[in-house]
Amino acid sequence: MITTVTTTTITTVAVGGTITLIAILALLFFLIYHEIMSASATINARVTRRLLNVAIVPLLIVFAFVSLVKIAGVLNP
Repeated sequence: MITTVTTTTITTVAVGGTITLIAILALLFFLIYHEIMSASATINARVTRRLLNVAIVPLLIVFAFVSLVKIAGVLNP
């Protein structure tokens, strides 16, 4: 069987990797900022932590999904 790799396929893989990298970096940033805000006891810090949780939970789900897909790709060649 002959496989043809097109420009569209290469672009799709590159964009997917870029989006994954952006999501992981955003998750890391939000987790660090959440920890910084947890050191403060002000009302604004509590509100900020709640808002950060809204962003962190979906990114954790994306991270778990990406990790499972990568692991499945390694285990099932």
